[in-house]
Amino acid sequence: MNSRVYHLVDVFTDRAFGGNPLAVFLDGKGMSDGLMQAIAKEFNLSETTFVLPPQNPANDFRVRIFTPAAELPMAGHPTVGTTFVLTRAGLVRPGTGRTTITLEEGVGPIPVAIDWKNSEPSFIEMQQPLPEFGSPIENRTAIAEMLSLEPGAIRDDLPIQVVSCGVPFLFVPVKTLEAIRRIRFRIEVAERLKTPAGNTFVFTMETEFPGSGVHSRMLAPLLGVAEDAATGGASGPLGCYLVRHNVLASADELRVVSEQGIEMGRPSFLHIRIRHAGDEITAVHVGGSCCYMGSGQLELPEMFNG
Repeated sequence: MNSRVYHLVDVFTDRAFGGNPLAVFLDGKGMSDGLMQAIAKEFNLSETTFVLPPQNPANDFRVRIFTPAAELPMAGHPTVGTTFVLTRAGLVRPGTGRTTITLEEGVGPIPVAIDWKNSEPSFIEMQQPLPEFGSPIENRTAIAEMLSLEPGAIRDDLPIQVVSCGVPFLFVPVKTLEAIRRIRFRIEVAERLKTPAGNTFVFTMETEFPGSGVHSRMLAPLLGVAEDAATGGASGPLGCYLVRHNVLASADELRVVSEQGIEMGRPSFLHIRIRHAGDEITAVHVGGSCCYMGSGQLELPEMFNG
């Protein structure tokens, strides 16, 4: 048998059983694509990551990210959580103030900054690619049906729109907390609509927790994730959406906390930082805290070696 050690960490939270759980394999060498996918399906978390040596020696690590159904080119909570596990394993040494590493992901190099307190990582922030905005979707009635909402529950002063900072998400602005809690995703409607993104991100400017500026949910049952507790890869585009459509006022940098996972009983808090000149986005950052949950080992039959 071939043993592979994994680590479990809760991401975008400072306490156990909050945030978004992640499994991290620090030694992904020798694992095939199919084996990585099978392991991710076995864990059945929203994502599982595998760390490999970088292909470009100028970078620090290569990270591959898998949902139970597919590999992702980039994702937020796996990037932040994997970095946290690398620090705990001593593979990233503590610094003073803020230090930066570079992870290779499917979209290319991702800079990740680490703030330290007493030689422990206190805050981890990733930089994401600049956004790409899709054309607004006009069929609000069909989108409302997909979410089991009445059309009037969706704001008509903001667009339903796909935005991507490496991974596309369909953003749907909802009027109230009451409405966002009632959402029940209808897969058969989504399959009929063939929306431009399998990830549907709904949000409202009404919030539950002090310090939060936006309340979010991410639904992706078509990708094997019924609901995600904390979605860093969507939070960057969310901040870009808020800037582009002047939802929140800011001079040259928007800072906002998105609360997510509340409906799942896993409160998560994602810190979004968007640099901009007017509505032109110049830098996208998403960060937060992590809580280490433990480790274990997976026993793989010899047939899966190499």
